[in-house]
Amino acid sequence: MPITADICRYLEVDLTPEIARGIDAIFYESSNTKSFETERSRLAFRDRWLGRYLRNDPEFAYLAMRPDGAVAGYLVGAVDDPAAHSRFADIGFYADFSLRTKQFPAHLHMNVAAQFRDNGIGRRLVERFATDAKAHGAAGVHVVTSAGAQNVRFYNQNGFEEAARTGPAGELVFLARVL
Repeated sequence: MPITADICRYLEVDLTPEIARGIDAIFYESSNTKSFETERSRLAFRDRWLGRYLRNDPEFAYLAMRPDGAVAGYLVGAVDDPAAHSRFADIGFYADFSLRTKQFPAHLHMNVAAQFRDNGIGRRLVERFATDAKAHGAAGVHVVTSAGAQNVRFYNQNGFEEAARTGPAGELVFLARVL
């Protein structure tokens, strides 16, 4: 039986402590970084890849909510060119990708809990964001990930194509999709 989840805007959900804990659990479970020297560094990591989007761009945050109220996944994004916006200056690779971010300014970070993957939830989250980003004037959307990561295949299946690489061995890949 397929797993069902409704895609809804973060701003339209009554953000209970359980939902907030569910988002955080998925965030840390899905992260490649598993250990932190201090609680402060752990929170700074969360803020860099999740918190800043919930705080600054909540209109581009979406939750995949299960009928039982559990969070199955989330997507956070922004439609501003991150290479041209000071709030993303701490992410160095955006300078390397600045020519591409002009073409594909919208960007996203998405995670789906492991037990809910392969049910179309990620695809639906991406489509919801892409629709809204296009409606807000973004010509394209991108995601940056590790070149050998499993999610590259997912993004390729959802219309993203490799547009650039950076890093000493080209380990970071810029995947882009025209909107």
